Amino acid sequence: MSEEQPATAGRETKATKEAKEARAAEEAAGTQHTEQAERAEKSAAARGAGKAEGGRAPARGRARTAKPAGKDTAAAKKEKAAEEAATPLDWSNPLRDPDDRRLPHIAGPSGLVIFGVTGDLSRKKLMPAVYDLANRGLLPPGFSLVGFARRDWEDQDFAQVVHDAVKEHARTTFREEVWQQLSEGMRFIPGDFDDDTAFKALHDAVEELDASRGTSGNYAFYLSVPPKFFPKVVRQLKKHGLADAPEGSWRRAVIEKPFGRDLASARELNALVHEVFDPEQVFRIDHYLGKETVQNILALRFANQMYEPIWNRSYVDHVQITMAEDIGIGGRAGYYDGIGAARDVIQNHLLQLLALTAMEEPASFDAASLLTEKLKVLKAVRLPDGLGEHTVRGQYAAGWQGGEQVPGYLEEEGIDPSSSTDTYAAVKLGIDNRRWAGVPFYLRTGKRLGRRVTEIAVVFQRAPHSPFDSTATEELGENAIVIRVQPDEGMTVRFGSKVPGTSMEIRDVSMDFAYGESFTESSPEAYERLILDVLLGDANLFPRHQEVEESWRILDPVEEYWATHGRPAQYDSGGWGPKEADEMLARDGRSWRRP
Repeated sequence: MSEEQPATAGRETKATKEAKEARAAEEAAGTQHTEQAERAEKSAAARGAGKAEGGRAPARGRARTAKPAGKDTAAAKKEKAAEEAATPLDWSNPLRDPDDRRLPHIAGPSGLVIFGVTGDLSRKKLMPAVYDLANRGLLPPGFSLVGFARRDWEDQDFAQVVHDAVKEHARTTFREEVWQQLSEGMRFIPGDFDDDTAFKALHDAVEELDASRGTSGNYAFYLSVPPKFFPKVVRQLKKHGLADAPEGSWRRAVIEKPFGRDLASARELNALVHEVFDPEQVFRIDHYLGKETVQNILALRFANQMYEPIWNRSYVDHVQITMAEDIGIGGRAGYYDGIGAARDVIQNHLLQLLALTAMEEPASFDAASLLTEKLKVLKAVRLPDGLGEHTVRGQYAAGWQGGEQVPGYLEEEGIDPSSSTDTYAAVKLGIDNRRWAGVPFYLRTGKRLGRRVTEIAVVFQRAPHSPFDSTATEELGENAIVIRVQPDEGMTVRFGSKVPGTSMEIRDVSMDFAYGESFTESSPEAYERLILDVLLGDANLFPRHQEVEESWRILDPVEEYWATHGRPAQYDSGGWGPKEADEMLARDGRSWRRP
């Protein structure tokens, strides 16, 4: 017994020595895990005792034959113990700054396929937006861009087209190294939308890019095509297996407006698209929702306490939402004639702005919560009785604009001289809920107007009593909060103030907030934000199919009334619309504000 003790003690001492060496390695690595070292020491002691009793050591409930402890085994144990001790349990990436808000918004491995890549939208907006995202470091290194169109181009021809578009329209500075990396992932597929061979080539290109660029099978399909081609493209994607994502990957469809031309066609198109893509895979683009100032409506209302108490029928007199363009239809006659201003702008852009202005506070800033609150507003929208008195449509006539003579709508190339398509539309809407009951919302849009501007004006009631009426208050109007969506993005607050002098003269003054002056970073283009959100799968800024259908429910009765009642009123190019629109507000004792 006494002879065995020294041997056992020797083995215990050797095992304990291993544990101490592990502890020393841990301390040398700058990390102290006392519990880990203690467990190692106890385990080593137990192994030594087990060997002394017969060369066995219990391991997780069962006995295992112990291997001879050679020199290599001891060195391996020592190295393993040192490695475990050198890795802190609470390790974090030292290169990731917790204050860096950019990192969660970098797209993962992915690619973008653009149908109709030779069109104006793709050339002026989409391709420059892709480059700007890459230039800002928000796209993965292996990002791939595939163009599909009816052109007999090679990949290098397509790359040159993208290069020229980027040079001309990109927001950020052109950098050769960014371009080279982006251009390596560019492919072009020539063909028609009913060409099975072309879609087979597209499928092969996607698989090749998966292998060469590491896109992991993640692709978004952007349908930058006329609405009549939406069903055909979607069916081809399904037929050739492009809509079906590999395991662990995603596929998404991006569809431009207009989504249908009335409620019935919108429902039919929704049903067709949802046969191929799940609702959460479909992203309907409304580029206005990608604008910083539109998103700022939510920040203005729900991040501040000062506006909420007065943002209701007790203080607001009415709301005006205006989208004015100073251009005509340009080369869009084929698309625009038969669609018109109301379908083109009111059904999507302006009703979305109305929903954001009037909605209740969402539970959180996520797609489901935003959808819930916007739908409540759209479902509560009511048209007034007497559409003839509370809606107006017009067509621009020839006139002077920007110092040059411009033709009228009926004189534009490609337009039927008997066309009744509206280039100006104004409607009065009400919202039947507790917050807004009795407050009219006036929406207007038009081409060839005085200037390009989009704004939301929340006009407040006059003070119930004014002690200054016996003095000079002729120039005192109504208080207003005006959100400028474009251009000169920002906000203006209009209120009355005393004019310096001996008399109590009061007139309106304005207090301005401008993005360009308040922030050093320029606002990204709307398509930058929206394309990135598609790649991230963030649907916050995309109307869902329920919103689209509710918007058509609101507009359809107006379009039906116009189709059977007269012709559009004429208005001079360069003005602010037909006199009938001014009369519409005058009947309510109000007037349009001049942006």
